[in-house]
Amino acid sequence: MGSSGGLPSPGEQRTPQRNAGPDDWPQERMGVHAQGAVPGVLCQALLWGAWLCLGVAAQPSTPAPSRQSTPGVPSSKLQFRLAGYPRKHNEGRIEVFYRQEWGTICDDDFSLANAHVLCRHLGFVGATGWTHSAKYGKGVGRIWLDNVNCGGNEKSLEECRSRGWGNSDCSHEEDAGVVCKDERIPGFVDSNTIETEQNQVEEVRLRPVVSHAKRPLPVAEGIVEVRHRNAWAQVCDENWDSRNSRVVCGMLGFPAEKKVNRNFYKRFKRMAKVAPRGQRKGRRRRRLPPAPKKRIYSTRQQHQLNYRLHSVSCTGNEVHLSLCPFEFYKGNATGACKGGMPAVVSCVPGPLFAAGSTVQAKKRRQQQQHQRVRLKGGAKLGEGRVEVLKNGEWGTVCDDRWNLVSASVVCRELGFGSAKEALTGARMGQGMGQIHMNEVQCLGTEKSLWSCPHKNITQEGCKHAEDAAVRCNVPYMAYETTIRLSGGRSRFEGRVEVVLGAVSHGVRRWGLICGDGWGTLEAMVVCRQLGLGFANHGLQETWYWDASNVTEMALSGVKCAGHEMALTHCQHHTAVNCQRTGTRFAAGVICSETASDLLLHAPLVQETAYIEDRPLHMLYCAAEENCLSSTARNANWPYGHRRLLRFSSQIHNNGRADFRPKAGRHSWVWHECHGHYHSMDIFTHYDLLTPNGTKVAEGHKASFCLEDTECEEDVGKRYECANFGEQGITVGCWDLYRHDIDCQWIDITDVKPGNYILQVVINPRYEVAESDFTNNAMKCNCKYDGHRIWVHNCHIGDALSEEANRRFEQYPGQLNNQIA
Repeated sequence: MGSSGGLPSPGEQRTPQRNAGPDDWPQERMGVHAQGAVPGVLCQALLWGAWLCLGVAAQPSTPAPSRQSTPGVPSSKLQFRLAGYPRKHNEGRIEVFYRQEWGTICDDDFSLANAHVLCRHLGFVGATGWTHSAKYGKGVGRIWLDNVNCGGNEKSLEECRSRGWGNSDCSHEEDAGVVCKDERIPGFVDSNTIETEQNQVEEVRLRPVVSHAKRPLPVAEGIVEVRHRNAWAQVCDENWDSRNSRVVCGMLGFPAEKKVNRNFYKRFKRMAKVAPRGQRKGRRRRRLPPAPKKRIYSTRQQHQLNYRLHSVSCTGNEVHLSLCPFEFYKGNATGACKGGMPAVVSCVPGPLFAAGSTVQAKKRRQQQQHQRVRLKGGAKLGEGRVEVLKNGEWGTVCDDRWNLVSASVVCRELGFGSAKEALTGARMGQGMGQIHMNEVQCLGTEKSLWSCPHKNITQEGCKHAEDAAVRCNVPYMAYETTIRLSGGRSRFEGRVEVVLGAVSHGVRRWGLICGDGWGTLEAMVVCRQLGLGFANHGLQETWYWDASNVTEMALSGVKCAGHEMALTHCQHHTAVNCQRTGTRFAAGVICSETASDLLLHAPLVQETAYIEDRPLHMLYCAAEENCLSSTARNANWPYGHRRLLRFSSQIHNNGRADFRPKAGRHSWVWHECHGHYHSMDIFTHYDLLTPNGTKVAEGHKASFCLEDTECEEDVGKRYECANFGEQGITVGCWDLYRHDIDCQWIDITDVKPGNYILQVVINPRYEVAESDFTNNAMKCNCKYDGHRIWVHNCHIGDALSEEANRRFEQYPGQLNNQIA
């Protein structure tokens, strides 16, 4: 791999870090390459990702490495690299080397298809996303390309349409970036990403020193260490204060810092003298006084301190240590930090990660009840669409001026660390209801997002396509090390295997999970625990994945709510009790990076509800499909009638993947009476409940036709039921079940006058995976006087605060038909 010169000196350069874990963390968590400087130009780092370059035009760079022809690898003379911070090795600002000069690409008209082509240039199999507005920092030099338009299958970026080389009306505030799949093209030998050899800090971690601190996770206290040139080094604590600690804690997933017993760690420094290795051989060690009650480790790595950074001076609001002013020690640093010691940080874990106890659990529940901010629609813990509570109703935040500082306030408020990403453009799906905030401009010191300056907004000024979202730093808990998938065609699917007890002779024993009762909610927890996104399917039979020698059943009766961080947090049998034995009945999962999210349009139910007395002779088909109450069997057919509460249902897909029936067309059921196929036996439940939750009437709707009735602007319809067509609901579209079609009702013939709750639940059996099941229910207040019905206060199940929900459930009833 080629490298470029013209670098700033080590004492001048500021370099990137990422948070890290203990020594034995997987190596793939480590290593973030640095941005290179422009060849032949003297540069000095001003801010992270920004350079001041002096001198004449760039000189020719080091020649590109020779490339072998590899199938599937783009053949091009152009060279590409990923730059900017903070980032991982497979993401960053995209830069292209053209006419002996590095430059960027403008984000105008940028698309995922462009990202696919560029990621293949970089040696990855494809892209998972792209970024705009200089998310990885502003580049320098030329903006080589603008309005790039690829189809996605091009062999080279040169085949894509654009305005031409060097023809751009953009600034570096519009630099595009890519997020590539972390999978290399088979046979890809030489990457054409040209990096530079420079003083580079790749990661940050806390090394626990106290003996009891190395057992539990997360590691919340220890010596700050930075990874530099494949080795770990310490930071001198001269002028180190709580503001620096706050930044480090935020990077590691903790919302706050606390004071450290510095005197205790001075003993560590006396044990680990800074000295060259050559002076240690044959040298007699001085006997130390007895160690304190908290035993200190005396591992070989602690015998010598290797200081690399000093004079760190953060304000406390930075989202990454790389954004703080600091300096490197020049040359041999063995005599460094004589007046200080290694910087030590102690962090305060958020409620989700605090030591487990009944007191902590009660505290967590109380905090959740009083939360005014929440995250929705994220696949992983600490990510999602930002929603805020105002006047008892949850709403979203518009992404105008949304940035990492404001996102970090949200993350810390929820008990996580600082923000890794501030996402715009409804990247975590669109919300429904009100948009409560716009142009949020936090300073970083606020305890709550509501304390930040912001503007109120209306639907005319901002739409849900601009909903803001975040990805927060969360503590490393090693959950993924106790579970794995085996036998699948890709890493996203397979039979679930869990660790059995302790490690024996350095080898872990694995066991299977009984498939009895296994479903989508359990699969959601597995996919989250492995960092594989959402669950597509939870499988009770996995005979086709029988590729492992693991045969012992380790768990049975697993029941999850769907929000747990790990499978061990779910309920399960104390002793294995599996009805169907054999490995073919072991549980399995298929995970997906995206998922659908269905919501019912509540106002339409309220607007269209009415009562109809329908003659029995018109209800034969409905009776065949069990759409009437059980007492209808005893009616005097075909004479008489049934009283039906009818309404329309408009079901939106606000997720990031199309909603498709669980069963394929080959297994759809034909219903002769109505003359159509059912792709799902039960798609919605309709219930009439008393205020205390007792069901007095019910109905259900089979999905005889899931299709795109209407779509948002610029979204095309994909599913149509006509001619045995494919069924589903496209992202950004909705399916409308009109009030005048069969089974779009509740049979209330036997219901007495009174006050009730109308409840509609979509996908009630969780047969199809969604990113969020908590918004699948809709509720309305009803008053029925025996002749007429008033339906009002319809809302999505999780749209109101806890207090507002209590008021709804304690609704005393209407005294008249004038609804306030």
